[in-house]
Parts: sequence; C-alpha cells; structure tokens
Amino acid sequence: MAVQNSSYKVILLKNCPSFRKTPPVSFLYLRKCSSSQVLSLLSLLNVRHYSTYPGPEICSSAKRRSRGPVMAAKKASEGLKKDDGKYKHTVDLPQATFGLRANSTVREPEIQKLWDEHQVFKRVVDRNDGGSFILHDGPPYANGDLHMGHALNKILKDIINRYKLLQNFKVQYVPGWDCHGLPIELKVLQSLDEVTRKELTPLKLRKKAAKFATATVKAQMASFRRYGVWGDWDHPYLTLDPEYEAAQIEVFGKMAIQGFIYRGRKPVHWSPSSRTALAEAELEYPEGHVSNSMYAIFKLVNAPNLCNLLEEFFPNLCLAIWTTTPWTIPANAAVAVNPKLQYAIVEVQSGSTDSSTLSGNAKKKLGNVFEEYEKLFLIVALDLVPTLEAKWGKKLLIKKKLLGSDLENCSYVHPIDGRDCPVVIGGDYITTESGTGLVHTAPGHGQEDYVTGLKYGLPILSPVDDDGKFTEEAAQFNGLDVLGDGNIAVIEYLDKHLSMLMVEPYKHKYPYDWRTKKPTIFRATEQWFASVEGFRNAAIDAISQVTWIPSQGEKRIIAMTSSRSDWCISRQRTWGVPIPVFYHVETKEPLMNEETIDHVKWSSWAAVLEKRNGLSSPADLYLEGTDQHRGWFQSSLLTSVATKGRAPYSAVVTHGFVLDERGFKMSKSLGNVVDPVTIIEGGKNKVESPPYGADVLRLWASSIDYTGDVMIGHQVLRQMSDIYRKLRGTLRFLLANLHDWKVDYVVPYHELPKIDQHALFQLENVVKNIKEGYEQYQFFKIFQIIQRFVIVDLSNFYFDVAKDRLYVGGTTSFTRRSCQSVLAEHLLSLVKVVAPILPHLAEDVWQHLPFQYTNEEGQIAKFVFESRWPIIKERYLAFPVEEVNFWGKILELRTEVNKVLEVARSGKLIGSSLEAKVYLHTSDDTLAARLTEACKSETDADTLPRIFITSQVEVLPSLENEHTEDASYTGEFLIGGKDRVWIRVTRAAGSKCERCWNFSPQVGSFDEHPSLCSRCYNVVAGQPEPALAAVS
Repeated sequence: MAVQNSSYKVILLKNCPSFRKTPPVSFLYLRKCSSSQVLSLLSLLNVRHYSTYPGPEICSSAKRRSRGPVMAAKKASEGLKKDDGKYKHTVDLPQATFGLRANSTVREPEIQKLWDEHQVFKRVVDRNDGGSFILHDGPPYANGDLHMGHALNKILKDIINRYKLLQNFKVQYVPGWDCHGLPIELKVLQSLDEVTRKELTPLKLRKKAAKFATATVKAQMASFRRYGVWGDWDHPYLTLDPEYEAAQIEVFGKMAIQGFIYRGRKPVHWSPSSRTALAEAELEYPEGHVSNSMYAIFKLVNAPNLCNLLEEFFPNLCLAIWTTTPWTIPANAAVAVNPKLQYAIVEVQSGSTDSSTLSGNAKKKLGNVFEEYEKLFLIVALDLVPTLEAKWGKKLLIKKKLLGSDLENCSYVHPIDGRDCPVVIGGDYITTESGTGLVHTAPGHGQEDYVTGLKYGLPILSPVDDDGKFTEEAAQFNGLDVLGDGNIAVIEYLDKHLSMLMVEPYKHKYPYDWRTKKPTIFRATEQWFASVEGFRNAAIDAISQVTWIPSQGEKRIIAMTSSRSDWCISRQRTWGVPIPVFYHVETKEPLMNEETIDHVKWSSWAAVLEKRNGLSSPADLYLEGTDQHRGWFQSSLLTSVATKGRAPYSAVVTHGFVLDERGFKMSKSLGNVVDPVTIIEGGKNKVESPPYGADVLRLWASSIDYTGDVMIGHQVLRQMSDIYRKLRGTLRFLLANLHDWKVDYVVPYHELPKIDQHALFQLENVVKNIKEGYEQYQFFKIFQIIQRFVIVDLSNFYFDVAKDRLYVGGTTSFTRRSCQSVLAEHLLSLVKVVAPILPHLAEDVWQHLPFQYTNEEGQIAKFVFESRWPIIKERYLAFPVEEVNFWGKILELRTEVNKVLEVARSGKLIGSSLEAKVYLHTSDDTLAARLTEACKSETDADTLPRIFITSQVEVLPSLENEHTEDASYTGEFLIGGKDRVWIRVTRAAGSKCERCWNFSPQVGSFDEHPSLCSRCYNVVAGQPEPALAAVS
C-alpha cells in the first residue's frame, strides 16, 4: 500500500455543493465556542456515542464502552469550573466531513456527474491491460417503463463488470434494446384513435414505431444510468439500426444457403389477439385456464382386418375420443391409437344415469346419444373402462378385447361432413392417463397430429383465419370465433347429431400470448421456418462446452433443444426486420438465393460482438432471466451453431423473477408493484416510501440468491437501508480516525501488536472469501461476509477496543499509529471490495480520503475504480495457527466476561466497565500461562484490560484463598467446549483517571498532574499546552 497526502479531494469536490455541507471541526478550537455551541458541534459529529452502531441491536455495553475518553472531553468542554477540561486538547477525537446520512437523492447524482465529466468508465478501461471481458447485453424491449426485473438484471451485470474493472480487465459492455416487434407496434396502436388507425399505412406505422422506440430507449437509458450502471451509453446497439439489421440478414443468408431455412405449411402457435404466429418463447402458461372438454363418438363403418370379429357390433360401433378443443373437430382427419395398448369393445348399459357421479359438477352435461341409442358399442382403452364408467355414470360391459395395432386401417364417418377417415397408429403421446386412449387427430391444429399426418398423407385442414374465426371451409360454422361461440356451436352440433357423449369444464395449462395475455390456438399457415434437425446434435455438444450458473440451467436448455421442433421465424407484422425473400408477382413462388440475400444487404451476437471494435465472439458471459432458456439463450445458440459451429457465449448466468415480499407476482391490479424509481427517489409520501437511493437497491440485489425467484418490499428495503447505514457508519469511523494519518506513520507488520496482526489476518481472509464470491457470481455470500465482518469482527470488537488507544493513547504514540495502520488497511480494502456493489458509497468515501492513494504500479488512483482489487498479502494470512486459536479463545472469553460485567452493572456494583476488575482462573496450565502473559504484555494494546475494556485483570493460580464477598458476580464457562474458565468481577482498585477514566492506584502519584494515571501522565507530559490564541 502506497499512500501520500493530496489536495486532489478538494479539487474534485469544489463543484459538488453537498460535499461541502459539513465542514471539518477541530476539537483544538472548541475553546472559542460557548458550552452550548460545543454541545451542538459534538452532537453534529455524533461523538457522544461514536461507535459504528449506536442502535439497540448491539449489546448495551457498546454504548458504555465508548463513553470514557469521549465523555471526558465533552464534560470538560462544558466549563463548570475554570480548571475542568484542561486535558481535552490532548484527546484525539474523530474528525470527518463524510456524513453518516447518505443524502442519496443529491449525492448519488453528483457522483454520477463526477464520473461522467471525467469519463471514468472509459478512463479505467483504457488504463487496464489485463485482457478483455465481454458481457453481452440481452436487449430489453423498448416499449415502456422499467420494472424490478430490469433493475435486478442490469444491476447484476454492473456488479460483475465493475468487479472485472477492479481486476484490471478491459470491460466491454454495450447496452442494447430490441426496438422491433409486436410490443412496440401495440404501444403505438394503443396511442392512436380509431380513425387514425384506419388511415395508418405500413410506412406511417413504421415511422411512428421507430420514433416511439427511440424515445423509450432514451428514457430507459436514463433509468439504467440512475441505477449506477456503467456501459458504452454513447454507442448502444439498437435493433432498428441499419447495421444491426444487415447483420441479422447476413446470418439468415448463411443459414438459408446451408439449407436450414424453408417455407412450409405447418401448425404454429397463433395468436388471434395479435394476429401473428408466435415462437415458443412468446408463450406463457398461466394457472387456472378452463377448457370445455368433450367426449365424442365417430361411427365405425369399415374394419377390413376385423370383419368377423366386429361384425356383430355394427352398425352401432363407434370410436370414443376426448378433446379439450372441440372447435378442431371440423378439421379432423383421423383417429390415432397406440399399437401396444389393449382396447376393449364395451356395451353401454341402458338405464338411468348414476346421479351420484354427476352431482358433484353442475356444469357436467351428458349428450343426447345416451337417450337415443338402444344399443351403443364403444371402443376405448381397456385400462380406462373403470374411469369412464365413473365419469359418465354408466355401466360399461366389456364384450371383446383387442390390440391397438388391430385397429389400423379401420375407417369411420366424419361426424360433420361425412368424409371417410382412417384409424392410424400414433406415437407414445397416446396413453391411458386421461381421455379414452383414442386421439382425435387434426394435422392442421397440432404438432403431434401434424407428424402423424405426414406419415399417413393426411390432409392438413385448418379452416380458421387470422382473427381466430372459422372460414367458409368450415361451412355452417363460418365466421364464428373458435375460442368462443364457434366452440359452443361445434359441441351443440355434435350433440344434436348424436355424436357427443359428455362435455365438462377441464382446468389445465394452456398457451397464452405473453403480450396480450389472451389464449392462442394451433393453426396451420404458410410460414418460414429454421430447421433445427440439421444441427441439433451440434447444438447439444456446444451446450456442454458452456459454464451454466446455476448448473441446472444446462439440463434445462438441453431438454428444450432436444425436443425443439422447427423454429417459426416469420411474423405477420408491419414493424420488424423483413425476411429477404422475393415473390413472383403472379404465382407468389418465393425466390431466395445468395444473390438476392446479398442484394438486400438476425442475431445480436453477429450484429454486436462481430461488428464492434474491441468485441469478439464468443462473449465471456450472457446474463438474463431464466425464461431466456427458451428465448434469447436458445436463439443465440442455434444461430451461432448453425453458422459458426459453436456457442456464442462461454458462460451463462440466469436469475429468477422478482416477486413482492409475500411471494406473489407483481400486478397493477393487485396493487403490489414495487417500482425501482420509487425505491431510489421515494414516493409521494416520503414517510411511507422514503428515498433509499440506488445503492440500497443494489445492496438488495447482492443480498439475494438470484438463481431462484426473489422477493422485495417495504420491509426488505428497510432492512437493507439499516445494513447500508451500518456499513456507511463503519467507513465513517475509519475515515474519522485517519484524519491525521500519513503513509510515513505506517508501522511495519512485524512490529504490530498481536491484536493488530490478528485483525489483518481476519481482513485478508474476508478479502479472499469475497473475491471467491465475485468469481463464482455468488453475491449473496459477499453480502453475508461483509455484514458479519462489519458488525461482529469490527464494531463489536476491534473498533470497540481501539477507541481507547485512538482517543487517549497519544497523538504520535506507537499504539495509536499501529492502530491507524490497521484502520488504513481496512478502509482501503473495504472500499474496494464493496465498490462493485455500492459504487456511489465507495466513490463518496474515496473522495473523502485524507490521503492520496497510489496503486502498486505507481499510478495515482483519483477514483476508486482506478485503485485495482486488493492484492492478497500472504504475510497477513501467515498469522500462526496457534495465535489464531488463542485469539479465538480470547474473543470467546471476552463475550463471557461481558456477561458477568452486565450482571455487576445491573447490581449497581459498577457503572462503566472501566470501574471493574476482572479475576480469571483456569485449570488448564497452558491457557493460564497465556492469559497471565496477556495481562502483563509489553504491548499495551495486547493486554487483557484493554481487550475487556476494564481497568484491571488478574489471573488467579487457584481458588483456594479467594474471598467470598461479591460472589454473585461470578461465572463459569467452557472455552472451545473443553477449557473451563472461572470469572469474577469486583470494583477496580485505585482512583479514576480524569483523562481516560481508567482506575489506577497510580492516580495521585504525579504532582503536576495528580488526577492522571501513569499512561496519561506520559502522554500529557510529552504534549505542549494549547496555543493561547485558541482562547477568545
């Protein structure tokens, strides 16, 4: 560590007014003030309880322990008598202009302005020479305000990028936006009235969409920057840029030339509400969808392989099917069976319906067929007979059994248009888990049906238009909505014509358009597809070469890639990148070859990573929500493997969704939306929704295990704010006690007291573990480490003990300088390791450093991100194991001593712990020897009285002659579960030192300073009297 004095802080801060609001106060000049002014100033600097955490969460002894020298100075300054407070000028109280309150709504923008004016991100990237790190940004839609998912995503990315900057990487981060597609088109259309919509030409719509997207990009960019996110904001990538579109078409061309692109009539997910085909990634499956499921029958008319076997059942033999989409019956082309399943011919027994079966569901309705047929024979799966009996409330008598393979090539009459249709062999999708074991097959309305249809050459019927309404091809159903009255009309028609057995509501998952939140349909249309079959295995191999965080992400994307059907890449929209295909004017035949594609001159890795200076493919990292396993992660993978033979990324990190603090999905209708802008700037009611600032939002992002769904709300934010305040208080304590520190004062490591060496050992382990957390992208572990280190190791112990030597040990004393050396190490290391998570806080501290910092390469770090990550100091980690174990026992012992001190204080034996003397005894000779040595250590900071913050400590060789008075103030406990230690507290011997408040028999021994102990006498005797000019 190399540090030196600097005035650079003043130069940088002179244009930032809030940095100047709290001037430094020197306690040497307090004589100029009245007693009331002194109290006001002391209150301003929080010196009464200058501990990092004055709040109730810390043991009450924390307040008591910090009172001695601070309260001595305060009481002396009140001037009750002329001679009172004559030693106050010898007390080194903390001094800091760094405020305890963040004032984030003012200070964070000022810090961001400082970064912008000095181009700090570019400056650090240009200076770093440790290689390149590329995090490729998944583009959000430019279609509205940002939500908590956006905030989590961008903050996680920024934490990683900032850590890499400190690790000397040239970080390349180009933010991007998806400016095309239905979300933007819908926003534009929603903003127009009915008349304007009708007059809207494609060219006008594209112009309006581009304008809307550009404006949204600007607004979203401002929000991302307010989060403290660094990136190349002056040169983002937008999908509407001609260069980006050209790169997309280039990738399309390469895939087309290799034969991966084709045009075909296939069933695709179609959204009637959006009037476009959808990819799998554009679907969602909300809970609670209810369909009208129907059991129907198709009359068998021919069984060439089973004439003798089935002859007795004609003409009343029917195939029983079940469907959740009755509206697809007009497009029925076959019934599929499983060749390995056993089927049964059952006779429906006449008689009344079992009312006990139907009474539980008022919406369940049996068809007229049961009343009209005198004899009815059905073919169903044998295993489902009991289920169907219960479902229909009818007794089913098994007449014969046969295999599914026996039914192939039988034929039946279509129940609506009278066509002869075949029975075909289907796949493993035909089971006995539900339905009848026979599947109604409409190749124009289902993927599995389509595959079966290709095998048998079935017609691909799809009598449905873009709006989801039946066409003329559906005859009497023409014009009806297939998801509404059309569905009902088909059911009623079949019931009237004795083909409907039963209809009932069926609750299941069903695909919805994720934008309009309305149900979709499967519909065969002419579309352009990317065939995955030609490179599926290569894609799966590429997946195995990528690091997936969390690891289950690999299994998920492998499963999705393995089962993925051909990828529908065309959309029926006006606003998007056109497919570079020419069509014959009359025949409409497509023309696409290398020449036509080049004449027109999709995938962000190609448009950004391979076109920008300093960028390259594959990227080091992709980081997006878990839904992108079937979205951007997969589309990027497939296009890259198809054209480059490899994945476009080396590692992929995924995060979950952000829920409210009760675990519910956020919704405006529920009123539980948590807005990142409100978190940062505060709501209308500042009491209920205070402004927390960007750093508290970032602290929350670091505290959660983002690999699953995460929660946020008012209670969570209050907790984060409290933790932030404690961390800020810790850094303020460090700054305030280094106000007079210089590099020349550094005490060499081998000369440091053991307590200081142990503190550096702890610090180095913390830095090492935090680095592991960053490297593994486990930020919640970093949060936990910092929280424990700040509260337990520093505030509750080291800072508590250090105050005595910092304040009254003597300005230039060895004991104070050694402590300041340790505090300087802590300040610099803590600021660096929290900087990726809390950049505003870290920079605020850095600009308040009382010294100039020079990194190991001799470069002046004017900003915290120029300082580089702390270099691991193996010397600190080499602290002997036996010493580590001993200090562990000391900390345990201190905790138990505090408990007995509290009992003594409650019993009015003592007030402050400095009024106490502690007696210790242990039968463990080795431990007893170490404790005795610690009582008389040559280094004052290592003595037990300083560690316990008591005036005296004595280790007793035995308890035989121990007095019995005050026996109530004793205790026993086991150190490490094995070494028993006895503790007793009595009043300290001697008188109270006026300066440090320690009790000592030596008080009164010095004629010049009769109220001082020997330590304070030595400090005071070596210091000059305060200047007379300081007295008004």
